[in-house]
Amino acid sequence: MDHRALALEMRGLREQVTGITDTALAAADGLLIAADTADSIDPEGLAALAAAGLGLARRTAEASARGTLRRTVTYGSHGCAAFYAVGDTALMVVLGDEGMDVDHLHRATQPTLNRIGSILTDQATGKAPEKASEGV
Repeated sequence: MDHRALALEMRGLREQVTGITDTALAAADGLLIAADTADSIDPEGLAALAAAGLGLARRTAEASARGTLRRTVTYGSHGCAAFYAVGDTALMVVLGDEGMDVDHLHRATQPTLNRIGSILTDQATGKAPEKASEGV
């Protein structure tokens, strides 16, 4: 797996959106793929919790005929945690402080999710991943 390309994508998102404090990428089963988190965050535990929460949100979206789940956001007194589906096989967690513009986050995240999905798909199919843009 091209962990360098994944790290570049997560770092690029962090540079685009003021207020992002941590990011993590996990498989849909909750296994950690990559993380850029503070020492106070357990990335493996975060990945597992995010996968469980995203699974429940997916089922809720389906049961309520809301279509395919794209994201879910949890707000706390010190900021928020946004969970994004990366296809059917992975998810990305973005933690932000209370000043983060969540609407801007949602707009900036979509291209990043598409590129991460391509990196993961290329890995699964055995293709050589496309180079991640250094200017991200």
